Amino acid sequence: MARHRDRTWVAVIVVGIGLLIAAGLSLFAYIVVTATPLHPDPRDVPSVTRSAPPLAWGPAIQQARQIVRAAVAEQNLPGLSVAVGVGGEIVWTEGFGWADLDKQVPVAPETRFRIGTVSTVLTSAAAGVLLEKGRLKLDDEIQAYVPAFPKRPWPVTLRQVMGHVAGLRSDGGDEGPLFAEHCERPLDALPQFAQRPLLFEPGTRFRYSRYGWIVVSAAIEAAAHEPFLRFMREQIFEPAGMHDTKADPGPAPAPGQASAYFPRFAANPRYGPDPMRDLDYSCYAGSSVFVSTPADLVRYAIAIDRGTLIQPATVRLLQMPQRLRSGQETGYGLGWEVATVALAGKDTRMVGHDGDSLGGTVASLMTFPEHGIVVAVTSNISYANTSAVGSQVAQVFAVRGTSAARPAKAGSE
Repeated sequence: MARHRDRTWVAVIVVGIGLLIAAGLSLFAYIVVTATPLHPDPRDVPSVTRSAPPLAWGPAIQQARQIVRAAVAEQNLPGLSVAVGVGGEIVWTEGFGWADLDKQVPVAPETRFRIGTVSTVLTSAAAGVLLEKGRLKLDDEIQAYVPAFPKRPWPVTLRQVMGHVAGLRSDGGDEGPLFAEHCERPLDALPQFAQRPLLFEPGTRFRYSRYGWIVVSAAIEAAAHEPFLRFMREQIFEPAGMHDTKADPGPAPAPGQASAYFPRFAANPRYGPDPMRDLDYSCYAGSSVFVSTPADLVRYAIAIDRGTLIQPATVRLLQMPQRLRSGQETGYGLGWEVATVALAGKDTRMVGHDGDSLGGTVASLMTFPEHGIVVAVTSNISYANTSAVGSQVAQVFAVRGTSAARPAKAGSE
């Protein structure tokens, strides 16, 4: 009797698993079949530009435009926007696809997008301003500026928090509790995460933490003696000419801001978009709160390069890869991602940041100091591969720049 019951339960479990698998396959098949391409032909992807490009960069822009159109169609993105700076000047801005699918509003160069964690790069410069004034010190314990952050078994410094080696947790992507809260100040967000224990002893591991840069924002506000968002506007955005960069008004987009979307299946835009649920980014402060345009992000990178916002020595300090106690480099500075990539056939230093929203990438800022090239790409759907688009566009401009700079051979016309 017992043996018969065991066989019956095994059969029930097997049948149940089979039904679940069949249901999953059926759902997948339904999603695939009903996923309508937003842009069936790359040549038909709508685009908007506001100014004629410099003649010298016309061929590069034509090639880059084809790359972007192909990416928008292949990734099935609602919209995408691109800006490129070369030699300290913006040479190309263009919007592709739709800022709003239902209303068929095209993306224009001035359309604002959520930039997610690219916000960190902007906030890094604000910290740099205060470092130069002596109001922040990297190796002070974080409680010197944010007393509400609880003491830990080990000291936690501002440098460690900025470099993501402090052991702070993150928000779990699309399940972050702060999206349902509203914060007037960065400090208002601390009760949601500050009491949780560290994941490891500071300085021993690297782990990206959006919560960490909320704490940094609170430290900036305390050291600046004024509200964080006002300090960002007066010390960073206005001096850099970033007139389209501001805090996300959320949850509904403001006029001129792209509607936000999320993949309806498998975290993949190819299966079609759903409108993103209502989000309030106010609690994320300098970690993720800003909306911007690619042109403004390029303006920011140019201002950083020119020393408009902070001194070159401070830039080098913020962009220097941090090291763990073991001596291993993290590939991350103090708010900046740092990597070596192949560009125009040579290994090249890249400094920038990708930005995610609900766990998926929506923006990329990439600077290539050796080539004097800056590329910014934004999209209005999570899990867009903006980094790949930016890399391909940068390749086009780097190759064109190398060719233009190459001296003519002796005897040639």
